[in-house]
Amino acid sequence: MYEERIAMNTSQPIKKSAPPIDLEVKDAQLIFNSVWKELEAVHGRVNLRFPKELILLGGAPGAGKGTNTDFIRKVRDIPEDPIVVSELLNSPEAKSIKAQGGMVGDREVVGLVFRKLLDSQYQGGAILDGFPRTNVQVECLKMLFDRMISLRREFADQPEAVHFKQPVFHIMVLFVDEAESVARQLKRGRQTIAHNEEVERSGVGQVWEERPTDFNEDLAKNRYRVFKEQTYNALVSLKQFFHYHFINAQASLEIVQDNILHELEYQSSLELDPRTFHSLQAIPLASEIVSHARRDLVTRLDRYEIEQSELFHRVVDYIEDRMMPIVMRHAISGHANINSEDLIWEDNDALAMLIDVFSERGYHATVDVRRHDVPVRFDLQTGDIEYNQKKVYRFIIRFAGSEIRRG
Repeated sequence: MYEERIAMNTSQPIKKSAPPIDLEVKDAQLIFNSVWKELEAVHGRVNLRFPKELILLGGAPGAGKGTNTDFIRKVRDIPEDPIVVSELLNSPEAKSIKAQGGMVGDREVVGLVFRKLLDSQYQGGAILDGFPRTNVQVECLKMLFDRMISLRREFADQPEAVHFKQPVFHIMVLFVDEAESVARQLKRGRQTIAHNEEVERSGVGQVWEERPTDFNEDLAKNRYRVFKEQTYNALVSLKQFFHYHFINAQASLEIVQDNILHELEYQSSLELDPRTFHSLQAIPLASEIVSHARRDLVTRLDRYEIEQSELFHRVVDYIEDRMMPIVMRHAISGHANINSEDLIWEDNDALAMLIDVFSERGYHATVDVRRHDVPVRFDLQTGDIEYNQKKVYRFIIRFAGSEIRRG
């Protein structure tokens, strides 16, 4: 909160025990407008380019937030380390505020966070750890989202539009109950002591930070209560506004990361411009196609055998007798090119059968048709040349090649 010095008449006796007056501004709209005005003055409106994707990460003590952050970054292709608000509060800017007698309240926190989000490396996406934690910060975050939408509309028909993407905010909470949280904190304390003793004995490695809450059950419980009352409640309050992901982190790491992956699956409807999404929605996602691919392949092969047996067996025989010897000679590279002029391939069903047969056996087969004009008659008087067209079917067969031990 702000600290304000109040002039006093020294001729009057000083009254004791008067509680300090809290003069911090609590109006979220005033705070947001003040911060936004500063940002415009420093950067210019056209340069207020915030991350297109923002993941607000909160986790109970011991929930594995640090363990899973890199996994979350990988899933969402976010290259930069998280923005940790507690580290911002130890920044030179925050220390300067405190050195001048001030305290870092909502106004200062919002300003620090928003300025950090404008760094160019975060435009593709950012993870924000430790924000929001108060009702004022919650409201400022919602105003930021609204202002980003307004900027997107403002620059929609200008060259700068590429820098104002459809914003996507995720709320992610890694949760464990109090008993599990306390147990994990104390376990981490025991592991820290053992690790630091080994570092001191061997002189190898880095000393881990020893947190007081990792060695005292009452402190560990209090840290959990602070999480529930501040971070957790603040993030849950945004559930109705942004995409909310509640991750049960009491399971094994593998299961937790599977849950994270499921929660953060690609959702084009959230990321694309609505007009773009509308244009593409008739094309199915790859995940939708492959989910039943094996079942559909088996159905097609059985249908070939029952309904087009003669053609199917000709295709199988051709593959076995004339193509597999060539494929086997390329077993090391895993890549074979085969040309054919056989008339069997004039039938499109035969080509479909070939691709399906190779797919069922674990190969990847593609085919294209090359057409060549072959001269068959030349008119000496007119100089005209008559051509016949020849089709050459080029098959490309790929598979996992041999791994040869070298050296």
